[in-house]
Amino acid sequence: MKNHNPFRYFKTSPEVIRLAVMMYVRFPLSLRNVEDLLHERGIDISHETVRYWWNRFGPLFAREIRKKWIRPSQDYSNWKWHLDEVFVKINGETHYLWRAVDHEGEVLEAFVSRRRDRKAALVFLKKLMKRYGNPQEIVTDRLRSYRAAMKIIGNETAQEVGRWLNNRCENSISHFDDESGRCCNSGD
Repeated sequence: MKNHNPFRYFKTSPEVIRLAVMMYVRFPLSLRNVEDLLHERGIDISHETVRYWWNRFGPLFAREIRKKWIRPSQDYSNWKWHLDEVFVKINGETHYLWRAVDHEGEVLEAFVSRRRDRKAALVFLKKLMKRYGNPQEIVTDRLRSYRAAMKIIGNETAQEVGRWLNNRCENSISHFDDESGRCCNSGD
């Protein structure tokens, strides 16, 4: 079977299509801004064309980037995890966003639940450990649900609990509101 060329019926070169899509995705530009920037470079296209290309080729480019991304080994993120939960409003209802961050600040997993109890912590930890295995150390805030869930799992991992120990997760970018820069309510 021949390799299908996704750009086969387009008269614009694949490089221009890739440039337009990447400009729109990578930088905080509107479709009209991308149109203007390309027009300055001698490429005359409509903003609707950029939108069409983004819808058509965006997933293709994302797959290519994911294939090239070098994934670390299985025990790379198993050194130390920082766990935290945040209050979020979804359609006017309070929910809890549970997050796990590794020792380098990379978000490992996020999980939304209606409750902040042992059962929700158990679901979150099982999901996290199924994907990444057991960590050497877990750092949490003072929420007792983590300890109760780890007792059920039978996890012998060292757990550090303290007010300032979980700052890596607390200062993660997803704790901040995009528009105002103010910190959201944390789960302490």
